[in-house]
Amino acid sequence: MTHPTLSSNVSQTNPKATSAHTETIAILDCGAQYTKVIDRRVREMQVATAIYPVNVSADTLKKELGENLAGIILSGGPNSVYDEGSPQCDKALFDLQIPVLGICYGMQLMAQTLGGTVAKGKTQEYGETNIHQSPHSESPLFTDLFQNPDHAEQVLMSHGDHVSELPDGFTTLATSTEHTGQEDTIVAAMGNANRHFYGVQFHPEVELTLHGTQMLKNFLYNVCNVSGNFQLPNRLETLVEDIQQQVGDRDVFVLVSGGVDSSVTAALLLKALGPERVYAVHMDSGFMRHQESDLVCDALKAIGLQHLRHMKVADDFYNGSTDYDGTQVGPLKEVTNPEHKRRIIGDVFYQLTQQAMTDADCDIENAFIAQGTLRPDLIESGNRDVSATAHTIKTHHNDVPVIQAHREKGLIIEPNRDLHKDEVREMGRLLGLPEALVIRQPFPGPGLAIRVLCTNEPYLSNESDLAASQLNALSEPLGLEGSILPVQSVGVQGDGRTYKHLAILRDTNKSPLSNWAELKKLATHIPNKIHAINRVAVVLNSNLPEVEPLVTDITPTTLLPETVDILRRVDHQVQQAIQTLPIFKSISQLLCVLVPVSVNPQQAVGNNGQSSSNRYTIALRAVVTTDFMTARPAHLGEELPVEFMQKLADDIVERHTEISGVVYDITSKPPATVEWE
Repeated sequence: MTHPTLSSNVSQTNPKATSAHTETIAILDCGAQYTKVIDRRVREMQVATAIYPVNVSADTLKKELGENLAGIILSGGPNSVYDEGSPQCDKALFDLQIPVLGICYGMQLMAQTLGGTVAKGKTQEYGETNIHQSPHSESPLFTDLFQNPDHAEQVLMSHGDHVSELPDGFTTLATSTEHTGQEDTIVAAMGNANRHFYGVQFHPEVELTLHGTQMLKNFLYNVCNVSGNFQLPNRLETLVEDIQQQVGDRDVFVLVSGGVDSSVTAALLLKALGPERVYAVHMDSGFMRHQESDLVCDALKAIGLQHLRHMKVADDFYNGSTDYDGTQVGPLKEVTNPEHKRRIIGDVFYQLTQQAMTDADCDIENAFIAQGTLRPDLIESGNRDVSATAHTIKTHHNDVPVIQAHREKGLIIEPNRDLHKDEVREMGRLLGLPEALVIRQPFPGPGLAIRVLCTNEPYLSNESDLAASQLNALSEPLGLEGSILPVQSVGVQGDGRTYKHLAILRDTNKSPLSNWAELKKLATHIPNKIHAINRVAVVLNSNLPEVEPLVTDITPTTLLPETVDILRRVDHQVQQAIQTLPIFKSISQLLCVLVPVSVNPQQAVGNNGQSSSNRYTIALRAVVTTDFMTARPAHLGEELPVEFMQKLADDIVERHTEISGVVYDITSKPPATVEWE
């Protein structure tokens, strides 16, 4: 029997148990990174949800939801519907006489199942895209939308396939603006008003679709005709009760990094169990920011933690090794593979936690361990409990195999596992945490280790030369020079993970950097047109010489303490500088990345005359988001003053002889993730 994954505010056995009649939307998970975001958006509109695997049978939905079933949403997913083994749905779903909304892959699955055709597109679309409503295509899905003079809407696209032939009875409701009137016009929305079936090629659930919430509300209230009778219960009370029920009268170890996620977890444990039964461990891994461990421990003591151990274990991490799918990898200080880095760090975290528990005379095999894992962490790590079909975007250090094994015993406590970042902050306020801790920017558990790109050789492929040529063809009309760097960064495109080239743009006449609209449009256009690229950055330094179209040299780099220290010093300078700007409070995450490439190879010595054989580039990234499933870069010129950022970049090069130049990441998520590794 197929069981749904239910929201924390719906009965854990059957959605019908919430009331005699609670209108429920069944969300069928096709493997999207955003399935849980759909779930959140619907609940926020006071409609109950139940998440099922996409292959759930129509009979199961009828049996388990009955008259409560008000509508079905087919989520996005990373596959192509025409591939062998791709997720498929029960065709009988479309005979239930229930409204259905297909999103991205879900739209393509609907089209194919009902007799339409899906094909690989000549153009891929990743990032913000404008769509136009088709003439004479009034639809309840778009009530009160397309009201601007251009009759356009900004949406988030993330696909490489498209519906090339509509099923019988469907009409085109909207098309991608860039392709309107061309032979490769992309159907952005389709509908069959008689059967109440609708499909959108974009993601209405994410922030980058500016009026996506209204679109979902239209589907719920105009198409499904729900009344909105579902009220969110007191989740804080529910979480406290869940912890008490799971733990009983035993003690709990909590891993605390000092970020809001683990701090809220610790505060929940204190409220549920009291300070005597909560044992906290903070590890200074050697990858923390400037003086961060001391600040973290002071903050944790202030919220009432009595049993707090501060472990200074940098050597353990730098020299750590582990088994990765049957192969011994490590030590960490010699590793370049990003997945190996994350796995080693996660396993060393766990090993040192076991050591701390042993030192406290704790029964390791039967002890509870609490951590601040969020829903997006589990989604992006491809956790099977969250999604049976989602691709792994990153291996999260809180979800490595040793943690998964402990979780299977029921000994991992993750109060935040059904929450997103903004919900965790709300929970922190309800718990009375100080605002400075609640609004603290997230810092990944692996810390600076995943912000040092490690490599022993340049990344070049048979597409690199062509990509460099294509990049210049797109950038030259705007007075920009484009260059391909021989490194990879991680991206998320079509709900799947990509590792592709980084492109940088250099301003040749000082004006384009201030023209944010054109820059952002180009940053979206480049990954769509050049498939070898998933991330775009602009050079900030005002006096940097011309960079080759295809850079082929790298600085061999691994996680050595002295290398990490370069990034730590620059990161501290950047954090201190940007904190003075009004935009700082609105920046969700500000990070620096050490890129093992020189963007000024002519500079043989630093500006202070000291020789420097290793040359790096610093990448700055400032993103704005609420849920971290999608994000946009803080705007150059509009939010981050161009002259300020150029001066900061020049100061970095002046102060740090190892740094050749500074670039600013202008890519949204997708196609690029927030972090680079």
